[in-house]
Amino acid sequence: MLSKASKTQYVCGECGHSAPKWLGQCPRCEAWNSMEEAKLAAAPRRANGIRPVGGSAGLSSVSAVQLNRVDSLPSARIVSGISELDRTLGGGLVPGSTTLLGGDPGVGKSTLLLQMAAAVAQSSGKVIYSTGEESPEQIKLRADRLGVSHDDLFVVPSGDVVSLSDLASDMSPVMLIVDSIQTAWHSGVDGSQGSVAQVRESAAELCAAARKSGAAVVIAGHVTKEGSIAGPKALEHVVDVVLHMEGDSSSSLRLLRGVKNRHGATDELGVFEMRGSGLVGVDEPSALFLSQRQPGASGSAVTTLMEGTRPLTVEVQALVTPSASVSSPRRISNGYDLARLHLLVAVISKRLKLPLGSQDVVVNVAGGLRVKEPGADLAVALAIVSSFMDRPVADGLSACGEIGLGGELRGVQHAARRAAEANRLGFTACLMPSSSADLSQGKGSVRRVDSLSEAVREALSTETAQS
Repeated sequence: MLSKASKTQYVCGECGHSAPKWLGQCPRCEAWNSMEEAKLAAAPRRANGIRPVGGSAGLSSVSAVQLNRVDSLPSARIVSGISELDRTLGGGLVPGSTTLLGGDPGVGKSTLLLQMAAAVAQSSGKVIYSTGEESPEQIKLRADRLGVSHDDLFVVPSGDVVSLSDLASDMSPVMLIVDSIQTAWHSGVDGSQGSVAQVRESAAELCAAARKSGAAVVIAGHVTKEGSIAGPKALEHVVDVVLHMEGDSSSSLRLLRGVKNRHGATDELGVFEMRGSGLVGVDEPSALFLSQRQPGASGSAVTTLMEGTRPLTVEVQALVTPSASVSSPRRISNGYDLARLHLLVAVISKRLKLPLGSQDVVVNVAGGLRVKEPGADLAVALAIVSSFMDRPVADGLSACGEIGLGGELRGVQHAARRAAEANRLGFTACLMPSSSADLSQGKGSVRRVDSLSEAVREALSTETAQS
């Protein structure tokens, strides 16, 4: 238990901001009633009030080690056998690392973890699945539904991280799964399960267990209504990998996005489809995103995004209608940054002289994908202009490019790969900014444009895709 020398602080459960007294609203993230009491151990001091440094009596000292004499970690990764998951992880789990999997309740985190546990147990060795949310009978019921089982898969119906750390040292598993961090607890810390102090110390104990035992530790975590992982923000800093699972309850599509990865790329994306037998990887996500597209409809444009090393072709839809409130027209965005949408509407109104100030503008990225890169600007702008003029974008046309405030088009990375992906899916013309340096020479399907007005003329011409 904590000593009497510990002091009380109040920590925000949303962002991790600490204060010496309780506040109704967090001054950093402005969340209401998010400050929770946490006991923090006071740092040891010498008699004169100065904190001791390494080498002081009664304290462990630190030492420096030559980097050339440090043993390298094994390069072999633990491959789960689930291709979309391994892609997001950068090739698999690294032994001794800690991975945090976040997502809304019911999005499929536990399903993916159980499938991964069975796959790793079959290919690599012992796996411990710890849960404080379900009984072994409930886990067995889900495993039977998913059709997964293996003799090296062990279930622990407890969230005691200290006991789990000792168990990992005794059993030497390949992987330890904790579902979830909100139900885990540390026996040496005051506070209820899910509190800031418990979440932080439990995560620190699991990270230490991973380094000590060499097992790959995977932790599940719920997210708040704002979309961030519940608990202090420091939870994301202490782990090696942070994955976020996204999905709409009305759709079977699930997206696994890499947010942080100390051992690989941070912008990889895995695409899954939720079925009765569990999560199944989608080999052709572009075809899935475009499967229900209606060619010839106004307000629709196609763009190719780069998610890590994978190009994805998606449909962007827009609807422009007269606003019921001329003084304050609405701007609604689903899957596209709302602030970016305001910027594009202002550029279109100024540079193309279109009166969007009295129009409601609604933008939607079909398929539930959240677009973050500015390369989708041109497709969004073309969809808005197409809906306003009620003229469809030329059939067989895709568009990629960032739009500046002057209406100029700025180059995008991996332009040649984007054009090749669009061409593979049957799009015969691809609008690209001329400043994109890596466009392949002699590509007849690429149309080089320098400004938004030039792109609109190309896109709304019926001859573009045929020439």
